[in-house]
Amino acid sequence: MNWSGLETLISGVNKYSTVFGRIWLSVVFVFRVMVFVVAAQRVWGDESKDFVCNTKQPGCNNVCYDHSFPISHIRLWALQLIFVTCPSLLVVAHVKYREEKDKKYVANHEGTHLYANPGKKRGGLWWTYLLSLVFKILIDATFLYILHYIYKGYDLPRLVKCSLDPCPNTVDCFISRPTEKKIFMQFMVISSVLCIFMCICELVYLIGKRIMKKLTMTQDHPESCKRVDPTRSSNQSLSSRKSKETKLDKTAI
Repeated sequence: MNWSGLETLISGVNKYSTVFGRIWLSVVFVFRVMVFVVAAQRVWGDESKDFVCNTKQPGCNNVCYDHSFPISHIRLWALQLIFVTCPSLLVVAHVKYREEKDKKYVANHEGTHLYANPGKKRGGLWWTYLLSLVFKILIDATFLYILHYIYKGYDLPRLVKCSLDPCPNTVDCFISRPTEKKIFMQFMVISSVLCIFMCICELVYLIGKRIMKKLTMTQDHPESCKRVDPTRSSNQSLSSRKSKETKLDKTAI
């Protein structure tokens, strides 16, 4: 998998992100992608060959390995990294859409721009960015739950007992380098939790900033925030119109 191409694509959203978003991107590509590519893949390798059971019954090793590892940690983390970076593409796509829309507007309206800054988080882009953060949190949390559910916690036992067919009886199976794999697994879990925390901080920051902006506008221009009764304005205009008509009638008489 070409992770450098994905990094180049996702890095485009870095200029539209807040400080928390830039930290999130650094954590993803330094502590997750780099560790995954450089170290984790080599530590796991071909796990089925290193999974040894104390029996020579044909097929017993394969059945016990499939029961102990329903899905490989490496493949699960690869899926997690792909899915968790996809929401950032929504922001990039929305900005590109704004830029193309602005170009068409400039061409049709003699140089006037529709967006002063297409990458500024206002209107629909603000909601797209907010939804991307929610998706990142949900994806990371879902994969952490799947990892915890499949492997009964974030731990790797040194000894696995298996009594499935075609094993003749309860056999002992051994995982290669369980301590080293456990360290890497816990490292990936901690980095995922850190990414979730950074997304929550960015979510709170964006919503808090929006609320503070609304409150500031309310304090600076309280009259602009008051709701105007449309029926009252229409009645006033109607009464003024009637008074003008009566005055015209009197002058005509």
